[in-house]
Amino acid sequence: MRAVLTRVQHASVTIDGQVKGRIGQGFLILLGVTHDDTEAQAIKLADKLTSLRIFEDENGKMNKGLETVNGEILIVSQFTLYGNCKKGRRPDFLAAARPEVAIPLYEKFIELCREKGFRVETGEFGADMKVESLNDGPLTLVVDTDDL
Repeated sequence: MRAVLTRVQHASVTIDGQVKGRIGQGFLILLGVTHDDTEAQAIKLADKLTSLRIFEDENGKMNKGLETVNGEILIVSQFTLYGNCKKGRRPDFLAAARPEVAIPLYEKFIELCREKGFRVETGEFGADMKVESLNDGPLTLVVDTDDL
């Protein structure tokens, strides 16, 4: 699994002109799933991301976690995180998992984040989504379960 996490002041996802999910301060997580990902990787990734201490304390140091700032999470599926741009001018997405693999893992990841007590909003798997965010910092991290 691969995630792009952005610390945000607020974020939202809109589908067909209707806001599907909206959060205040917290994390916008773009989540990609590849063919051989498992539930164990979803657990590992959810644990890692929700425990990151990337909010500033009173001294300007990144010492506060999501729970300390009462942060929220917006999770958006994004198969393009597994895009391959090595050949030609048009990326291929062969490394992205098919929906029958990706959807259950995407949903499991959402469930895991909610079980940790966070307010979690989502996009809609496979939909044409418009994502807006006000990046805080900006602070953006790419986390891949292959590296954990």
